[in-house]
Amino acid sequence: MDQVALDELDTAIIRELQADARRTNRDIAAAVGVSPTTALDRTRSLRERGVIKGALLDVDLAALGRPVQALIAVRVRPPTRRAIEDFREWVRALPETLGVFVTSGAEDFLIHVAVPDNNALYEFVIDRLTAREELADVRTSVIYEHLRNDRMPPHRPT
Repeated sequence: MDQVALDELDTAIIRELQADARRTNRDIAAAVGVSPTTALDRTRSLRERGVIKGALLDVDLAALGRPVQALIAVRVRPPTRRAIEDFREWVRALPETLGVFVTSGAEDFLIHVAVPDNNALYEFVIDRLTAREELADVRTSVIYEHLRNDRMPPHRPT
């Protein structure tokens, strides 16, 4: 998707929704200084233009029984479109997978997983991933702490 033209009101609405996507339209309108109708129209426009794709629920992984997170770097051989796409869809569907990054460089993928403990991580890597014939290399890094920037302002070209 190409960059979408956003004005100051669009940017303000995005900022408010990133702070709390559950806020009412009235609250958003008051925060950005417009009528509720204008705020609703602009929010709908942002959705229609693909700027707002949805709202995500942020859960405590430890409370769900998955306190151990890791990033797993994977190289696929042969590096064909079919091998990469097949692996991407397979790994994306696994219940341990939080995210899949298709990358350039030394690795083809970075896989973000959450599991109950180190034994489960070991089993995931050894029994599930390395069982795939197309994997040429797998490296695992345990995540000690995951900090995320959940507010991303639009880039303003200079």
